Amino acid sequence: MSSGVVVGLMSGTSLDGISAAVARFRDAADGRIDVDLLAYHSRPYTTAERTRLSAALGGGTPAEYCRLNFDLGGWLANAAIQVMAEAGVARADIAAIASHGQTIWHEPGHSTWQWGEAAVIAERTGIDVISDFRVRDVAAGGQGAPLVPIADSMLFSSESDWRGLQNLGGIGNITVVPPHGQIEGVRAFDTGPGVAVIDGVARALRPNMAYDVDGHLARAGRPNMQVVKELLAHPYFSMDPPKSTGRELFNSDYVQKLISTSRSLGASDEDIVATAVQLTADSIGDAYRRFIPEPIREVLVSGGGAKNPALFAAIEKSAAPVKVRHFDDVFFDGEAKEAVAFALLGYLHVTKRPGNVPSATGARGTRILGKHTPA
Repeated sequence: MSSGVVVGLMSGTSLDGISAAVARFRDAADGRIDVDLLAYHSRPYTTAERTRLSAALGGGTPAEYCRLNFDLGGWLANAAIQVMAEAGVARADIAAIASHGQTIWHEPGHSTWQWGEAAVIAERTGIDVISDFRVRDVAAGGQGAPLVPIADSMLFSSESDWRGLQNLGGIGNITVVPPHGQIEGVRAFDTGPGVAVIDGVARALRPNMAYDVDGHLARAGRPNMQVVKELLAHPYFSMDPPKSTGRELFNSDYVQKLISTSRSLGASDEDIVATAVQLTADSIGDAYRRFIPEPIREVLVSGGGAKNPALFAAIEKSAAPVKVRHFDDVFFDGEAKEAVAFALLGYLHVTKRPGNVPSATGARGTRILGKHTPA
């Protein structure tokens, strides 16, 4: 049985910062993989960094793109160095750094683009880097997303029942996994917005706020169900899986439409944030009813949105009778989950094993994911 220590790096669509995890993987006798989380570090983006990344999602010059790709590589390298220090693991003991980077553009079925120059990370850390995980799946006819299902199955499945694992980053995605780490039968898709719309609305209404802290604004307002219903009529929500989405859809224009429509109906700022929360929760609950025939008894929720009490409570209500729990209650800090998932993809790459789940992405078959940049 092989084992290895891998650093996972993730910058999500929420643009809140870089998640870095050091994880030790061990092949188990039953074909599953055991994981120990050795350290987790969150490196928030500064206002200036977030502004640069956000602007890049809407367009930029080749010079701006080139500079930001290299600068982001430096920020990722710094996060890796910090989390390795916290783990107390020697560089020589680390098999690789697995970096997802930051998605700048994602066009399912055609192309995908992630930033964070791997050569910069390798040069700064002196460790091999595995990066660009999504492109091979897209080249094989897949959506390139979601890629976390392999971890959801191998690391976080139930011993006895079907389980759902819902991530609430900028985009929301659900993985449905059978018991005992079986890959056959795993399905996954993006449910729609996670916190992208909620955070976008909060920042537009309160420019000094990065997000609605503890859901205070949402809990002080009332959602406008007419606006929610109109927004849920978008074709994405009724599209059959496999499917994926991103800020190409749930962007600043989408946020402004929600705000202006709500304003025309007399909504307060608090009402508008509550409407964004309800939209997100109902898109998730509706996805469960439409697209999950499997007998899931519980859903474990992770990601930044899981820390928002208003959103979590709304999902609990919308998803009923399915039980909704925090990922943290069963495993480790849910904030670390996606970084650990990409660390696993790095581990699978260096041990020459596939990392995609074709039933989740729609690819023609399994593929070893990622590109190797030697130290």
